[in-house]
Amino acid sequence: MKYTRSSSLFAAAEKVIPGGVNSPVRAFKAVGGTPIFVKEAKGAYLYDEDGNRLIDYINSWGPMLLGHAYEPVVNAVVEKAKKGTSFGMPTVIETEIAELAVSMVPNIDKIRFVNSGTEACMSAVRLARGFTGRDKIIKFAGCYHGHSDSFLIQAGSGAVTFGSPNSPGVTEGTAKDTLLATYNDLENVAQLIAANTNEIACIILEPVAGNMGCIPPKEGFLQGLRDLCDANNILLIFDEVMTGFRLAKGGAQELFGIKSDIVCFGKVIGGGLPVGAFAARNEIMNHLAPLGPVYQAGTLSGNPLAMAAGLAMLSSIDSDETLFSRLEAKTKYLHKGIAKVLTQLDVDHTINRVGSMISVHFDKEAVIDFDSSARGNNDAFKTVFHGLLNEGIYIAPSAFETWFITDALTYQDLDETINAMEKVARNL
Repeated sequence: MKYTRSSSLFAAAEKVIPGGVNSPVRAFKAVGGTPIFVKEAKGAYLYDEDGNRLIDYINSWGPMLLGHAYEPVVNAVVEKAKKGTSFGMPTVIETEIAELAVSMVPNIDKIRFVNSGTEACMSAVRLARGFTGRDKIIKFAGCYHGHSDSFLIQAGSGAVTFGSPNSPGVTEGTAKDTLLATYNDLENVAQLIAANTNEIACIILEPVAGNMGCIPPKEGFLQGLRDLCDANNILLIFDEVMTGFRLAKGGAQELFGIKSDIVCFGKVIGGGLPVGAFAARNEIMNHLAPLGPVYQAGTLSGNPLAMAAGLAMLSSIDSDETLFSRLEAKTKYLHKGIAKVLTQLDVDHTINRVGSMISVHFDKEAVIDFDSSARGNNDAFKTVFHGLLNEGIYIAPSAFETWFITDALTYQDLDETINAMEKVARNL
């Protein structure tokens, strides 16, 4: 495939946008080459500025659960836009989507809408600190919760040391309140809690990691965190920006049967428009202004376009009793097909899958945390990425991102992907 126009468009973008992109992962730095500029999308396919059709496995990093340009969402946004795009005042549709979300997700009484997953996670941590009167938080290496200062932290030299900032602009003062743990390692978390008794407000994690490839929680890991939080008066925050309304109607809480204290949403809840949310039981949410002392606000929060898109998306999900079984079946089919190809070609690999999230790690050992994810053969990934792109298959331009399956994918699309993987893997 030719990407001549994308190359020239990227050169023009670099002159006026830092790095030529408005989010770093789009820049192809991890894989080399030039980003693809999209012109339009429909269903399971992207159509780029050079006229190429690509089968899409990132789906705007997750929200296109039902496919691009999903008609009920598009129609809802168009009709709402005709009546005004933003008012900075309450609207009925905010209550409607809030009622629907609360009815779908276990263990929440109230929800507040914001404008992104980053904002949702940032607000959830502030709320946890305000509710508990404590300052420190525990996050996990490899779990991404947006680019708020508290989350841009790397590990210190030992299991119970403070983190240090890994981005200029994040202060040491902020970093000292963020403790870094190892995903899927309960003992490590217990050590951090013991070393910081009565100082930790919350533990925040992706219940299924999606930012170091797809990594499922080990059996008992989430329940162990719940038990540790209960024993130490710590709030448990599930960042379900990726997993919410994707793994089940009630997200990871429903799938694994584990209750978090606060849950964060994004991606699917907005049907592709910029939106996020955080939710909890009344006791916690009533600490938010204007009811309580924890301040959080946003002029465009709950704007009618995002709410219309989100309501149409959640309504479609809520009314479709076979959606999640279809998604899981398609993901399993893709998993089995790729595994068969790579095994036959003697390519070291591990494939992780939960629901409609899947990733291929080019390492034969189990991938259970950030260190094991980082161990994968990145040169092999680069070869596969560009090889698949040449065959009209678009996966995330980073080995540390999950693939997202959409219901719009056909089994013919999946077979095309498996056949492309077989062709590309012969070069490994």
